[in-house]
Amino acid sequence: MQMHNPPHPGEVLRELCLDPLELSVTDAAKALGVSRKTLSAILNGRTGISPEMAVRLSIALDTTAESWLNQQAQYDLWQVAQRRKRPKVKRLVAA
Repeated sequence: MQMHNPPHPGEVLRELCLDPLELSVTDAAKALGVSRKTLSAILNGRTGISPEMAVRLSIALDTTAESWLNQQAQYDLWQVAQRRKRPKVKRLVAA
C-alpha cells in the first residue's frame, strides 16, 4: 500500500533520530563514516538513501536497513506518481 505524500527519508532521519539525540550533521557524519556533504545531501532531500547508507544507519541507530530502503522506495514512488502523465506503454499479453 502506497503512503500519501511520504516524507523524504532524510527528513525522518533528521527529525526522529538526529534532533532528539542533539547530534550535529558533522558529528552524525563522523559516526556514520561518511562526509558531512554526503549526509547533508540526504538530510536536505537532494539525494536518497542508498543500500550502503541504509546499512550504516541500521548499525548506528539499531534499526533495519530494510526500513530505510522501504522509506526511500515509498518516497520515490510517490514522487514519480505525482510527475507522470499517462505513459505510452502497451499492456503485454500472451498471444
